[in-house]
Amino acid sequence: MSINHVVEVGRLTKDPELRYTQQATAVCSFYLAVDRRVPNSQGEREADFLPVVVFGKQAENCAQYLKKGSQAGIDGRLQSRSYDNKEGKKVFVIEIVADYVQFLGSPGKKESNGGGGDGNPFGASSTPFHEDNPFANV
Repeated sequence: MSINHVVEVGRLTKDPELRYTQQATAVCSFYLAVDRRVPNSQGEREADFLPVVVFGKQAENCAQYLKKGSQAGIDGRLQSRSYDNKEGKKVFVIEIVADYVQFLGSPGKKESNGGGGDGNPFGASSTPFHEDNPFANV
């Protein structure tokens, strides 16, 4: 038995990017900045910048309603993949494939509004990852 479950809350570092696979499946990618619990040796808070990928209708909703600075909660799993970049070198990527994304707040707001962001909740997607259609610059 193995467990691969990730739950994170953070803010988007830039606007999400929406693409479509050759099979017309929506794929949205973004980076989530997540504060670390423990300050560093200088007493400063640091953050991790986690790549997130969402598929299907949920991907389209993320692209439409999330923006740089938006707060979001994600529930998903870690996944690794590789692809050959433009220079022909193999690139290995570990990313979070989100099964569920909750809109928690608008850009620039520090408090959570209890979900829904702009009042547009959406359901979870269970669309599988398509390894034969890697997207660049993750």
